[in-house]
Amino acid sequence: MASITVASPANNIICFLADAEGRVLGPPLDLPQDAGPKELQLLLNTILQTEEKLPFAFYINDKELSSSLGAHLLQNKVSVEQILQIVYQPQAVFRIKPVTRCSATIAGHAEAVLSVAFSPDSRQLASGSGDTTVRFWDIYTQTPLFTCYGHKNWVLCIAWSPDCKQLVSGSKDGELRMWDPTTGKAVGNPLTGHRKWITGVAWEPAHLQVPCRRFASASKDGDVRIWDTVLQKSVLCLSGHTLAVTCVKWSGDGFIFSGSQDCTIKVWETTQGKLIRELKGHGHWVNTLALSTEYVLRTGPFDHTGKQYSSSEEMKKAALVRYTAAKHDSPERLVSGSDDFTMFLWEPATGKHSKARMTGHQQLVNHVYFSPDGRWVASASFDKSVKLWDGYSGKFITTFRGHVGPVYQISWSADSRLLVSGSKDSTMKMWDMKTLKLREDLPGHADEVFAVDWSPDGEKVASGGKDRVLKLWMS
Repeated sequence: MASITVASPANNIICFLADAEGRVLGPPLDLPQDAGPKELQLLLNTILQTEEKLPFAFYINDKELSSSLGAHLLQNKVSVEQILQIVYQPQAVFRIKPVTRCSATIAGHAEAVLSVAFSPDSRQLASGSGDTTVRFWDIYTQTPLFTCYGHKNWVLCIAWSPDCKQLVSGSKDGELRMWDPTTGKAVGNPLTGHRKWITGVAWEPAHLQVPCRRFASASKDGDVRIWDTVLQKSVLCLSGHTLAVTCVKWSGDGFIFSGSQDCTIKVWETTQGKLIRELKGHGHWVNTLALSTEYVLRTGPFDHTGKQYSSSEEMKKAALVRYTAAKHDSPERLVSGSDDFTMFLWEPATGKHSKARMTGHQQLVNHVYFSPDGRWVASASFDKSVKLWDGYSGKFITTFRGHVGPVYQISWSADSRLLVSGSKDSTMKMWDMKTLKLREDLPGHADEVFAVDWSPDGEKVASGGKDRVLKLWMS
């Protein structure tokens, strides 16, 4: 058996600093063994010549460095026969507190709550239900604000425009409706064109257009449609899938990605609706898609500071700054989850071949979601587990176990340090990315939890499910 050379207290450690994609920063460094995260942070900020001293986390073989280098290498039996690679990852400059208690249980819906969503500026909350209504809630008084009638069947999905001006909802009868969040009134007539129920909605990102006026809808009828909210009609129909379209995403580069029960993911351009490429690999239905830039695309110009904007131009500019910072110099990454128990990591703008096949789940993958910083991918499965993966390489990190029923939905805190999951077992659970363990058990719902969302400012988590109530959770 080969022996492993572990650093002895007398030796310095020769190492490289590299970013999350493996790009090495400068020549090798000769570091003392008692150097820890604090010293590495000072060193890195000096090398990068950052004006503000930015926080970073450091990883060796996917394990976060939280002690001195020497102690970490000994504890984890890391070999130093080759030059050690230390991966640095920028951290959010703010810190979100874990939610620990239910601050309100709000009744109102007459049937199961199927979707919940905070507005991009965190000031408003909406939900869609099997009772055919959309509801807006007052976060501050924790009471119902508006009940929106008009749908004739279950409201399956809702989505806020990134400029917070509109909410769109899609129902089981294939209709889409737009709502004004300030009045709760319908905007125009129902948008019709789909022949079967709506499975997903995605808005055009704010850095591409403000005021936001275009969104894409996916349907069980096999089509994706692009709608113009000013013209109030479908302007493009993206046809090509041979079975139901299960999910749709609008990327920051201006492409639309659609996942389908025909096992493929299609990439479309949005001026003429042409098919650019097809991503193949899954052996069964594609259930869910996630983009590495999804968090900033969803929140547009709004961040944790709560800043408001006086003009569309200012809003668009702020959204572009946030998107550019989130993307770095890398292509957007896409993860797909499937009924075949696997996931794939793609870079759809650069090619049709996957970067990684991610295996380990024992049942279908129901929901995938990139952390806001793009570092992690979390996946929720009917096998009762949540798994964590490296967002750049697709490498498996850990399994979060604790739920005793299928996990339906997950949501990240804005600082990427915490993850919340909702399950058929009627509980929500919060997972900590530092310890890779359960941080909080959040019981309280009387039945299955279908929907969870963490507000972009990090203050609250909302959840809804079969027990017909909306719950708000706080620290």
